[in-house]
Amino acid sequence: MDHTIALIQRSHEGDEEARTKLVEENTGLIWCIVKRFYGRGTEPEDLFQIGSIGLLKAIDKFDLSYDVKFSTYAVPMISGEIKRFLRDDGMIKVSRSLKELSYKAYFAREKLQETLGREPAIEELAKELAVEKEELTMALEAGGEVESLHKTIYQSDGNEIQLMDKLAEQEEREEKVLNRLLLSQLLGELGKEERRLLYLRYFADKTQTQAGEELGISQVQVSRMEKRVLKSLREKINA
Repeated sequence: MDHTIALIQRSHEGDEEARTKLVEENTGLIWCIVKRFYGRGTEPEDLFQIGSIGLLKAIDKFDLSYDVKFSTYAVPMISGEIKRFLRDDGMIKVSRSLKELSYKAYFAREKLQETLGREPAIEELAKELAVEKEELTMALEAGGEVESLHKTIYQSDGNEIQLMDKLAEQEEREEKVLNRLLLSQLLGELGKEERRLLYLRYFADKTQTQAGEELGISQVQVSRMEKRVLKSLREKINA
């Protein structure tokens, strides 16, 4: 039995040591995913902790009958947990700071309407609240965004779908499209033989020897070309 699968089975049986071992052995995987979310205003260590929660969920939910590698199953679980955290954490920050200002602006606008007899300008409203115009504009936009994101757009049998749920689905679809576009662009920069090699190795599941036979080169040449191409692709992706 595969080492990882054996640990998962033991974990499902209540073996905490096996569960801990799985987390330790997949630390590198978590960090690899965390790097995708650098620069979002959250410390990497915090993202790692959230990613670890996703990994634990993957361990607990992994069906031993799945015909996939555990890492293949775990990656979207870890990534999804981090995305939910960043999305929800952003909502909390808005409600605690900018949304409070947007509420104050609502009442201040009513007061100024009575005094001025017209709709107050953003500059007048900012002066009344003693804040910068830019800060007030951001608060009004953020407040409206929070309300609209929580708006129910579909409801049936007691279950409701909010706009933010659909946006999350859209984000995932867009990410997949962008990844395909990037891959297509990178593959387009390769030579015909190099593209053929990648197709045989990673899409047709050919061994290096089998790929070599179809390309008319040796297994050693296939190995060298494959390493060179993959190194080039990694450098372009990380550039």
